[in-house]
Amino acid sequence: MNMRPKKQHWLNLFPDALVQTKGAREGTVRYLTFDDGPDPIYTPPLLDLLAKHGVKASFFLVGQKVEQYPDLVQRILAEGHMLGNHSYSHWSFKRMTTRKKLNEILRTDALLSAFDGRLHHRMRPPHGYVGADILAYFAMRRRTFVYWSYDTLDYQIEPTRELVDRLRADPPLPGEIVLMHDDSDRAREALAVMLPEWLSNGFTFSALPQGAL
Repeated sequence: MNMRPKKQHWLNLFPDALVQTKGAREGTVRYLTFDDGPDPIYTPPLLDLLAKHGVKASFFLVGQKVEQYPDLVQRILAEGHMLGNHSYSHWSFKRMTTRKKLNEILRTDALLSAFDGRLHHRMRPPHGYVGADILAYFAMRRRTFVYWSYDTLDYQIEPTRELVDRLRADPPLPGEIVLMHDDSDRAREALAVMLPEWLSNGFTFSALPQGAL
């Protein structure tokens, strides 16, 4: 399976200030990112695992869930992880009006601002779809979309063993932004195996920088 989908390559045509697919290429750092949380079942043990290994990550959160589980959002922030915007409802932007898309983004920004005081947050659109209208809006306001360069495919229904085998055979490279999800146990179960191996091999992990307020 291809962990580096070709459909992401065209995004490299955009400047990093608008569309980011990779982080700093120097050194050994990788960037774990988790979409679709927070979740009262899956987020706490995932945070426990990251804390156990001293790993910082980035969580792209759904606004509706931020409202439902504020204590989890506070814990994510308190433990040194980045809070990112993954829209309010997690519905695809593909058939939304521009007004509706902006409402999804700005409403979630406001919710997250109550925790970290930032007016704007790194944004990852649900299902990866943006549209020219929102690209232009972000470009004019110097805001950034965060995509990924390495898709773990952890959303596929398969035994954890297969996911582990794939991660072991083709691990993320320095600077890669790794896509994972926080709405099932698959990411945590795979990382419970892989993080000790990766760290012993000299890998390091960091949260993505938030940038300006």
